[in-house]
Amino acid sequence: MAYSKILLCDCLKSQSINAEQIESATGIPCSKVHSELCRSEAAITEEAIRDGDVMIACSQEQHFFEEIAGDLETDDPRTVDIRDRAGWVEASPPPTAKMAALIAEAALPQPGEKVVDVTSGGTCLILGDTETALSAAEDLCDILSITVLLDPDAELPLSDDRRFDIVRGRIKSAKGSLGQFQLSFDALQERIPGGRGAFSWTAPRSGGRTECDIVLDLGRAGPLFPAPEKREGYLRADPGSIQARTKALLEASQLVGTFEKPIYIKLDEHLCAHSRAQKTGCTRCLDLCPTGAITPNGDHVAVDAMTCAGCGNCSAVCPSGAISYDAPPVDHTFKRIETLASTWRKLDANAPRLLVHDGSHGADLIRLSARYGKGLPTDVIPLEMTALASFGHAEALAALAAGFATVTILLSPKTEKDGMPLQLGLANTVAGQDRVQLIEAVDPDALETDLYSDHDEVRATQPILPLGSRRQVTRLAAKALNESDAVIALPSGAPYGAVNLNVAACTLCLSCVSLCPSGALKENPDMPQLRFQEDACLQCGICANLCPESALTLEPRLNLGDEALAPVVLKEEEPFSCIECGKPFGVRSTVERLTEKLAGNHSMFQDNKAIKLIQMCDDCRVNSVYHSQNNPFAMGERPRVRTTDDYISKRRDH
Repeated sequence: MAYSKILLCDCLKSQSINAEQIESATGIPCSKVHSELCRSEAAITEEAIRDGDVMIACSQEQHFFEEIAGDLETDDPRTVDIRDRAGWVEASPPPTAKMAALIAEAALPQPGEKVVDVTSGGTCLILGDTETALSAAEDLCDILSITVLLDPDAELPLSDDRRFDIVRGRIKSAKGSLGQFQLSFDALQERIPGGRGAFSWTAPRSGGRTECDIVLDLGRAGPLFPAPEKREGYLRADPGSIQARTKALLEASQLVGTFEKPIYIKLDEHLCAHSRAQKTGCTRCLDLCPTGAITPNGDHVAVDAMTCAGCGNCSAVCPSGAISYDAPPVDHTFKRIETLASTWRKLDANAPRLLVHDGSHGADLIRLSARYGKGLPTDVIPLEMTALASFGHAEALAALAAGFATVTILLSPKTEKDGMPLQLGLANTVAGQDRVQLIEAVDPDALETDLYSDHDEVRATQPILPLGSRRQVTRLAAKALNESDAVIALPSGAPYGAVNLNVAACTLCLSCVSLCPSGALKENPDMPQLRFQEDACLQCGICANLCPESALTLEPRLNLGDEALAPVVLKEEEPFSCIECGKPFGVRSTVERLTEKLAGNHSMFQDNKAIKLIQMCDDCRVNSVYHSQNNPFAMGERPRVRTTDDYISKRRDH
C-alpha cells in the first residue's frame, strides 16, 4: 500500500533524525520529528491512525499503537524500527541514509500469506516412564482426551484413575503433525478395568494403529521424528527437568482448536530434476530437509506442507526453481534488497554492508547492542529474514551486485546450517572475493566485534536490477561482478556447469536428450546431432547416470559468455540413406557397425534379404517384411464372401 505519511519520533531525543532528507529519499511525506508519540504526544498518534495510511517509525510501542487502532476500529498502522537498527549508534556519520533505506523497505507492499487450517480436537498420546507419564495425564486429562502409552513391562500403580486411558506397547512407526498424527504399535495391550485385585491386560497384539492430534513425549529414548523441535504438535521434554515438563504441559493444553498453518514452499513438479526413467539425478532438497517433509515421488519430489517447518534450505539449493520459498516469495526478497541499496545511494555514495539475520536471535542481539553497546555500524543495513537458510548464493550475489560491499549472515542456534557452507562458497567463488561471510555471534559484544572489525574496500560496480528467477539473477549479478565473458570454475555440487562428451564413445543414441529435465541437451530433427545449451544445465547428473556408453561427465562452472545462451554441437554425423527410398535415417556409423556385427553372426541375419532390413528406414522395413515369403503378418486364405445365391442354393424348395 502507499503511505500518505511517516510519523517520526526521536525517542526522547535519544537519536538524530533528518526528516527532510528521509522524505526526499523515500518519496513519502514525513511529519516533524516528535519525541514521545507513545505518551505525551499520543493525541498526534491517534489522529494520524484515524486518518489512515500512516507508518510510525517506532516498533517498540507497536502494541500500544494497535490498541489505539482497536479503539478507533481502524486498521493497525505499519511500524518500522529505525531506532535500534539505525538511530542508536555511537559511531558517526549520522545514519540518515540507513534510516531512509529501512523506511523505504518497510513501505514495500507485503505479499499475502498462504495458509491452511489445521484442526486439533485435543486427543493426546503421552509417552514416558510410568510415574512421569501418569502425572502429566492427571494434569491434562480435564483439558485434553488423554491416552498414556507405557513400556510393555511397566506396572500400574494401585490408584484407579478412569479419566484417561492406559495402554502398553512399543511404537513401530509415527508420521504426521498437529491434528493428524498416525502411529502404529507392536505388542499393544489394553488395560482391563474389571475384576478384583491388580489390573490385568489384554494379550499383546501387533499391527495396532491410532490417530491423535498431539503427542507429548516425556520418554528417555530418542525422538520419534527427525528435527523434533520443528514438528508441530510433537512436544518433547526432558523428564528430569521440571521446568521443561511444565512448559510442555502448558503448550499441550493450548493446542486445541483451529490453527492457521503457513504454506512455506511452492512446488512446480514439471521443473523438478530428481529422476527420469528410474535414474536418480538431483537429491539436493532431499539431502537437506531436516523434517523429512520432502520425499521422492516418481520423476519428481513431493512436499508435505503439514510437516514442512519452513527452514528454506530446499529453496536455496534447488537448481531449477522447482522448489521455491513462498512465505514471502523469492522475488520479494530481491525487491527488498534492491530497495535498501537504491535508497541508500540517494543519500550516501559509499557502499553499505548488508547484515542478514532472523527475527528472534539476530533481532535480539541488535536490540541489545543498540541499547547497551555500540549499536550497528552506520554502514551496516540489517535485513530480517523469515527463513535464514533460504538466503542462498543467488540472494547474496544479488546484494553484492545491487551495491552492497559485503554480506554478513548472522546465524542463530536454530538455523539449519548444513547447506549454507556450499552457498557461501558458491557466492564467494562467483564474486571473486570473500565478500560473503557467516558469523555465529552469541552475544552483542561478539556481534560488535565482528561488525566493527576492519574490512577491505570493494570496487564499485554498476548496480543491477535483480529481476527474474534465482538462476537468472545469479547470472546477471555474476556478469556485473566479473568480466562479461569469464568462465568461473565452481565447487562440486554447484547447480551450474557444462557437460563434457567423450566423442569417440558416443553413439548418438540421444537417450540423454529425451530424459534431460531442463532441455539443456537437444537434438536436431534434420540430422544426427547432439547439442548442448550450457545456461540451461542443472548439473543434476541424470544424463551421466543413464548414458549406456558412459560418455558424459559433468563440469561445474559458470560460463558468462554469450555462447552459453545458445546450443552448441557436441557431436554430429552423417545420416544413413535408406537403400530402398533414399530417405535419411539413423546414424551412418551405427548402421554400418550393426550390419558388420550382425551379418552372418546372428540367426536372424543369415541371408542377404534379412541383412538389408537393417539398412532400411522404418516404412520400407515394414513393407519389405510384409511382402516377404515368411511374412509374420500373413494370415490364412480369406474365406469367400457368401452371396444371395449361396443362401438360395441351400433352400429345400430348390
